[in-house]
Amino acid sequence: MEFDLNNPIAERKTKTVYKDGDKTIKLFVENYSKADILNEALIQSRVEENTDLKISRLLEVTKIENRWALITEHIEGTPLDVLMAEHPEKEDEYLNFFVDVQLNVLSKKVPLLNRIKDKYRRKLTEATNIEENIKYELLQRLEGMKNHDKLCHGDFDPSNIIVKENGEYSIIDWAHATQGNGSADVAMTFLILSMEGKNELAEKYVDLYCAKTQTSKTEVQRWIPIVAAVQKAKGKEEEQEFLNSWINIVDYE
Repeated sequence: MEFDLNNPIAERKTKTVYKDGDKTIKLFVENYSKADILNEALIQSRVEENTDLKISRLLEVTKIENRWALITEHIEGTPLDVLMAEHPEKEDEYLNFFVDVQLNVLSKKVPLLNRIKDKYRRKLTEATNIEENIKYELLQRLEGMKNHDKLCHGDFDPSNIIVKENGEYSIIDWAHATQGNGSADVAMTFLILSMEGKNELAEKYVDLYCAKTQTSKTEVQRWIPIVAAVQKAKGKEEEQEFLNSWINIVDYE
């Protein structure tokens, strides 16, 4: 099958995303891990098959010019982060919508997904750029966190919600989805927004989530150093200093 790679719509370090008619092609760099590709496809498929969430459907896993590619439905619309930037006067309205979408995700269960505590335990244990005493404290804290089985997106950012002209939406990029404690997913979103320099929005987001769910803000805050360390373990040089600040400010209990 021929694919049209003349219309790139996003570019990352490990992949480029193209629009090809009614399809989206996520084309990874050469020698990208086959296991990671197939794992992402498996996660996406399990979310599709076990929920009624509005997401971009996986159509195909293939190779294009010796590079792995995931082919999904193309969702025509505008990313929520773009709408928020273009209409700052609607920030509260969009933030309310954003949290409601996340609450819908967290209301679902996908029993065959990896558990978030297992994933985080593995990432922290294998990390080579975190001091052993800090790693120990974080692992102890992780063990004490409540075990839940909510569907967690893992990268729940406004850029991953595509809003159509008629107001409908789809959620994209499920590569990091797990099942577990919703507060961990909220902590990750807080961290993502903070890394984007949206500190005020990040605080408003957590406050709104906690108000809607009657969750103690402390519960979310206790996850932040854990998710910061998991993110730090990925080794992205440009994020290290920022992530260290979130790992090191904690008074470990």
